[in-house]
Amino acid sequence: MGTDLKKRIGFLSFGHYGTGRGSRTATAGDSLHQAIDLAVAAEELGIDGAFFRVHHFARQQASPFPLMAAIAARTSRIEIGTGVIDMRYENPLYMAEQAAATDLISDGRLQLGVSRGSPEPALNGAADFGYHPEDGETVADMARRHTARFRAAIAGAGVAQPGEHAYMGGDRLLRIEPQSPGLARRIWWGAGSRATAVWAARQGMNLMSSTLLTEDTGVPFDQLQAEQIQLFRDEWAAAGHGFTPRVSVSRSVIPVVDDVDRMYFGLRSQADSHDQVGTIDGFVSRFGKSYVGDPAALASELAADAAVQAADTVMLTVPNQLGVEYNVKMLENIAKHIAPAIGWSPNR
Repeated sequence: MGTDLKKRIGFLSFGHYGTGRGSRTATAGDSLHQAIDLAVAAEELGIDGAFFRVHHFARQQASPFPLMAAIAARTSRIEIGTGVIDMRYENPLYMAEQAAATDLISDGRLQLGVSRGSPEPALNGAADFGYHPEDGETVADMARRHTARFRAAIAGAGVAQPGEHAYMGGDRLLRIEPQSPGLARRIWWGAGSRATAVWAARQGMNLMSSTLLTEDTGVPFDQLQAEQIQLFRDEWAAAGHGFTPRVSVSRSVIPVVDDVDRMYFGLRSQADSHDQVGTIDGFVSRFGKSYVGDPAALASELAADAAVQAADTVMLTVPNQLGVEYNVKMLENIAKHIAPAIGWSPNR
């Protein structure tokens, strides 16, 4: 089952930087400035979204709000978001202030993906940031607790006792400022299984699904993910939240059109052309295939991808270390020759 929402595409950058062979992003500064430039160029192409993965203790994007605010100041239409923020590491109230301010700068274009997060390089990085589970909690429970407090804060709930210097007098709890109306409906949960998608629907969060699921039933990845999406939508309808949710999936889509593409990705068209099953975080997991090759063939394959058809938003992972020029060319080829086959049209 599909959706009545407009089909959107966006790019998803992991923000890698380093001096490895062929890298065009040697430093963190390179990665940040190029991310801004790529978002500006993507908007000019009519791409709908610029999304960024958040990792800590790694040469990747770690603090997304300054980057998203800078993009917001340079653009006017493109959605700006995360895929995803690891809520184990977050101070919910400070994050609520940053998110609201960034959303106001963007005039309501923020789309925040949050989650329990994926494995990080640090042994216990959240503890190093000062966050520890309460008695009886797991780190996943802590991430959900942080998320609930964050969502309450951006929705305007009072969160602090007033003191003698409170502005308004009285004894009402103080809320965080600024507030950005509408942001509360633009929070997405990064769900890695069918069960977590159902949980997200109960909570009233949009669904963000990646290129892997931490379960495997033996069916192709796109079908398993489409089942996850349908379970989410069924649970959402039962919950009666009062607005239509959005659903995104991520795909690695690389059209090979010239010798430069063949040099970088020619071998991947064979190696990554099917699903893989492995283990992550102790779970047997199914990883979706990459779409690499001739644009016409990729258009047909994506049009037949059950989860791509079921979602309203497709996030396209980009090889950010190859630089802005290469990634703009790649996005332009996708926009012209592939995305129309899944029902997309430019946002202009």
